[in-house]
Amino acid sequence: MTVTGSRMLCALMFAALLVACAAEVPVTPATLLPLVGAAPDLVMQSDLPIRLSTGYTRTVPAASRWQAVGALPQGTVYRPVDSVFAVEGRQVHEAYLVVRGTSVQGFFLPGEGHYSALSSSIPLPLDTGVQR
Repeated sequence: MTVTGSRMLCALMFAALLVACAAEVPVTPATLLPLVGAAPDLVMQSDLPIRLSTGYTRTVPAASRWQAVGALPQGTVYRPVDSVFAVEGRQVHEAYLVVRGTSVQGFFLPGEGHYSALSSSIPLPLDTGVQR
């Protein structure tokens, strides 16, 4: 192999290494608080793609049902019913939606007790027969 070929191979390997290093999901510590009053289940009317700061996109599926399980200062925390939802960065984390009004603010990561904010809130495509 020539010197030029070796350099090219090293450059390609370095580029592949950089691509393989995913960003961590940005988090802050969070404690799930009890709900004050009742909160109805949420049902998604259509798919909701959410682009994360890690570069990954996760989709909340149409017709998925979400049940309120607690609260954070950022909003009401909803866990998926009969499924698991996850966000991805360097690792994959189970995630619950954090909703204020009718917009997703971020995610509660129950396994770690962390909150991960979205860079901007995203309106929910709710089934009007079930939303608040």
